[in-house]
Amino acid sequence: MTTAELEAYVADHRADLIDLARDLLAIDTSNPPGDTREIVALLEEYLSPFPVDVERVAIDPAKPNLLVTLPGASDRTLLYNGHLDTVPFDADAWSHDPLGERVGDRLYGRGATDMKGAVAAMLFVVRAFVETDTEPPGDLAFAFVSDEEVGGDAGLPAVLEADRLDADACIIGETTCEEGRHSVTVADRGSIWLTLEATGEAAHGSRPVLGENAIDRLYGAVTTLRERFGTRRLRIDPAFEPILEESVEYYAPTMGTETARDLFRYPTINLGILDGGEAINSVPGSARAAVDIRLTAGVRTSDVLSEIRDCVADCDGITIADVSWSVGTAEPVGSPLVEAVASTAETVTGDRVYRRSATGGGDAKKVRNAGIPTVEFALGTDTVHAVDEYTTVDALVGNATIYARLPELWAAAVDETEASGSVPESGNSGNA
Repeated sequence: MTTAELEAYVADHRADLIDLARDLLAIDTSNPPGDTREIVALLEEYLSPFPVDVERVAIDPAKPNLLVTLPGASDRTLLYNGHLDTVPFDADAWSHDPLGERVGDRLYGRGATDMKGAVAAMLFVVRAFVETDTEPPGDLAFAFVSDEEVGGDAGLPAVLEADRLDADACIIGETTCEEGRHSVTVADRGSIWLTLEATGEAAHGSRPVLGENAIDRLYGAVTTLRERFGTRRLRIDPAFEPILEESVEYYAPTMGTETARDLFRYPTINLGILDGGEAINSVPGSARAAVDIRLTAGVRTSDVLSEIRDCVADCDGITIADVSWSVGTAEPVGSPLVEAVASTAETVTGDRVYRRSATGGGDAKKVRNAGIPTVEFALGTDTVHAVDEYTTVDALVGNATIYARLPELWAAAVDETEASGSVPESGNSGNA
């Protein structure tokens, strides 16, 4: 069988794909509590007629993960990853059933576009290969995980900790579309999360000159961080420049070109939590703040953190109570995986597919840090986490078609790269 025949199979059985997506939406996997037992059982039942290896991995019995392997013609492995949990919903705020309702070309439901629609498309890839008697060019592995929406340890981290992911490349089915533009996410940003504590001297609010306001000190420290680092252009690895330029092009229609460029050329510093004081008529003697700093891939996070520590040390009464950080990761825009996903998506959609960075970071970073080249891609809508979230029939069919065509194009791209003797490196773009 050829990729064209796989594509024809998906098109001919689109009604079954829609039904599968509706079955997934009908199961409430809101996180919290994030119980995925029922939906994992449904996946196991769906896959039971097919010649695949199926394994549950769970550290929390209520949040199992499902690993699936369809054997192929070589020892290469292409991994498809999708999460089964969703954010919560308020049914009274919805105009449509949050557990699945089709209206014309739209399929409504919590998780329709984030990301049960993509999970349905991935499951349908197994059926398409089996029922067309097509042997994939390499093993196709699938990791359907829990606990993603709250960043919990029971999902992908548990699978990685158990050393159960062994793949040569990975595609994660996060929706990567916005305002009608398509993209493949090939990078994420590094982060520094600071908890700052301020000490002052309490006094009565009618005599503030006799005290030292801890909130004022704390806000002054954050202002100093913004002035010292927020206006300093980042030293970005030149290898990241092509991704940066496409990222600016992608985000420009929604935020403007200069704003989009600044988003990646400079750190972003967000004061997320500010806590202190007991009464309006008291000078607070202590205060606490949580600050979120984001850095473009290609920046050495550890160097920036060292400078931030020096800056905080210069602020009277301010200490760093806690800090966590990560390094931005990226795939080269010319890597076999990026080229295969982007070219396949462009062929199927007929539109440009941007190779861009995410503004945050998620499971792709975890998989890249495990040494597996990873991108995110799925067609969908701009309704992620929104009331009346929906995907479209065209997006469902498009995703299944792209995911089914991908193994052959990825294998060919790997062969071509290996023959040329040039294999781009991936993973961390800085030093952890």
